[in-house]
Amino acid sequence: MSFDPNGVGVANGNIFGFPVNEEQAEIVIIPIPWDVTASYSKGTSRGPEAILKASTQLDFFHPKLDQAYDIKVFMTAISQEWLAINDAYNTQTAPYFEALEREGEEVALAQFADLIQDINEAHQVLKSHLKERASGLLQKGKCVGVLGGEHSVPLGLLEALGEHYKEISILQIDAHADLRKAYEGFEQSHASIMYNAVQLDSVSGLVQVGIRDYCDEEQKFAQNHPKIQTFYDWALKEENYQGTNWETQCAAIISALSDNVYISWDIDGLLPYLCPHTGTPVPGGFEVKEIGYLLFQLAEAGKRIVGFDLNEVSPGPQGDWDANVGARCLWQLVCATQKSRL
Repeated sequence: MSFDPNGVGVANGNIFGFPVNEEQAEIVIIPIPWDVTASYSKGTSRGPEAILKASTQLDFFHPKLDQAYDIKVFMTAISQEWLAINDAYNTQTAPYFEALEREGEEVALAQFADLIQDINEAHQVLKSHLKERASGLLQKGKCVGVLGGEHSVPLGLLEALGEHYKEISILQIDAHADLRKAYEGFEQSHASIMYNAVQLDSVSGLVQVGIRDYCDEEQKFAQNHPKIQTFYDWALKEENYQGTNWETQCAAIISALSDNVYISWDIDGLLPYLCPHTGTPVPGGFEVKEIGYLLFQLAEAGKRIVGFDLNEVSPGPQGDWDANVGARCLWQLVCATQKSRL
């Protein structure tokens, strides 16, 4: 089946409607419908399906990549089994999150200790499954991305990449630092992904961009950790006000990264009007085109994108704005990744 870049998108089950299967693909995206540790607002478990549906509505010309529509990208099936497990745990954790707010962490943790242990064990299985799946794809020479779901989900991919490459650095686009340890009792919380990531020996550096919502403990952890460099949103904006442009700031960000780069893009790194239903929206952030510029500057600087994730897209109760924006962010990631591999 051929693809007509000027025609109507065909919902053939693959991302963007591209006529590519897993064997043919150079980039494989694994969707993970999971949002069990999200306590403020649920819905990101439905992000992968919503983005898949919205993805065929894009046009596939890209000014920075010739014949972008020829990219051999494939998205694997969304696991209905894990979605069902996710939904069952969400029903069980609702009283726990209520107890956290009503009675405090010490009381709630003791009351729901068995449930928290069960979820931590399930999360370990989820991580192991992803690591095994990603490792097999990496051995075949494919680039792997993860589509969440909450931000906890890509840890298995990072572990697989750590065994495949001697050294990688992480570029994190996010409103939150995600440097909490076992937040609310969850060892792989969405608020702990980067704390867990910097424990990996193969991760030589974490470069955070757009961070604007964090606690004192996270700030001190980042400040004192030799692997972490943070470009806070407020600091970037102050530089803008004083005359420093985004091109110069991107150069500083890119210079802090190693040759092999993993991109972790939390949708709440964007301005909230672009992702109004995400789990924890925060004022401030970026336009999609600003992050797109950063990604392509990175590729043009000779860095190689070895993997990526896009997470925290929540479709909301009606309309498809969040999914539409999410699909366009995923397209930027795919195109920049392809550019970096040429």
